Amino acid sequence: MKVGLFFGSFNPIHVGHLIIANHILNEVTIDKLWFIVSPQNPFKTQESLLGAYDRLHLAKIATEGDLRIKVSDVEFNLPKPSYTIDTLTYLEEKYPGNIFSIIMGSDGFQNLRKWKNFETLIKRH
Repeated sequence: MKVGLFFGSFNPIHVGHLIIANHILNEVTIDKLWFIVSPQNPFKTQESLLGAYDRLHLAKIATEGDLRIKVSDVEFNLPKPSYTIDTLTYLEEKYPGNIFSIIMGSDGFQNLRKWKNFETLIKRH
């Protein structure tokens, strides 16, 4: 299965996130889109974020009814802060039959060189 992974704090999720998700689902060949809610982004202070479970709950409410979308708490059980490369490694081990692609907004793309092992992310996803 081809899965697009949309990582973010979703602090909170908003219509812009949903527009991106729908555009990807309608224009790119993927089977599912997973919102990966990050409990702690390494570039944001915890004080600037709503509670992690509140953000997760809001993302689930915003996407309910769309069977193409899954909201994931996978990073809630991984070491903090959450690094995309670590989450991808975990997901590839857990779901070896899936092909994962990263979906990101322009803010993430502009800061990609600051991400942990960004070269590997570019090469593999």
